Amino acid sequence: MTTIIKALLKELDQEAQTTRKFLTRLPQDKYQWQPHPKSMTLTQLATHIAEIPGWVEMVLNTEELDFNANEYKPTIIADNKQMLEHFEEALAKAKSALEKATDADLLPNWTMRSGDHIIMVSTKGEMIRTCYCQIVHHRAQLGVFLRLLDIPVPGSYGPTADEPSF
Repeated sequence: MTTIIKALLKELDQEAQTTRKFLTRLPQDKYQWQPHPKSMTLTQLATHIAEIPGWVEMVLNTEELDFNANEYKPTIIADNKQMLEHFEEALAKAKSALEKATDADLLPNWTMRSGDHIIMVSTKGEMIRTCYCQIVHHRAQLGVFLRLLDIPVPGSYGPTADEPSF
């Protein structure tokens, strides 16, 4: 296995540990809560976080994603057990795809579009890193949701006000 693939797998595992901590704290009685009408609900945000690792497999096995040609149909999640199962399934797909990949597989361009509108073009390797960044970005949003719901926020890369030491 190549060094870049090993690094991507290691980072995926590290981020998965933190993501699990956040997903286990979801208050099931607040799944439909949202801090603002323009915000996602708690369950929509958490479901999105749980499914993002699955994008790694998609990126490695396709040349593009066209939002106009692929209607988004989120998985309906009823409880935290299902949320974690959804996350673990997406994570397993990502790991399996990366374990089969080589550095050369990371070099071709991958396009995100909405019909004729090109949102971004990057190498597959860069897009995988963008997926990881999306997990971190949305997990931070989830941390704000948890704070607003008075749920203790777990540490990501260091202590929090709720967990001042590890």
